[in-house]
Amino acid sequence: MTTHSIEHHPDLAEMRTRFERVTSTPAAQAVEAMALLTGLYIAASPWIAGFSGLSALAINNLIAGLAYCLCMSGLGSAYERTHAMAWTAVGLAAWTIVAPWVIAGSVDTTRTVVSNVIAGAVALCLALAMAAMAGRERAT
Repeated sequence: MTTHSIEHHPDLAEMRTRFERVTSTPAAQAVEAMALLTGLYIAASPWIAGFSGLSALAINNLIAGLAYCLCMSGLGSAYERTHAMAWTAVGLAAWTIVAPWVIAGSVDTTRTVVSNVIAGAVALCLALAMAAMAGRERAT
């Protein structure tokens, strides 16, 4: 009895080729680069915007920003295995937007709200763009 590896299945090869086309476009590379910068800003925003004294939100932003970077960083090199992580990044971006009002304590100052809403909105748009790239390519 001969067994065949799934690695040589024609559908899998076609899917990898399709995802390779998605991630090799300048638009996808630009989205990934901007997403990484946005995630780094979210992680460092308590110290950049000056609300590091609000430790609960500072820790939240540090963790959410680094998690966002991790979700979006694998998309360019291994999109066929990581494209679902773009939806996780959408959730992290949405959380970043609402975090100043949800985190316990009085952390909803003007600095925190402006920083988190703007950075979260940018992160949300980038994550949705990356998630949409796979859907757009599948439809063709």
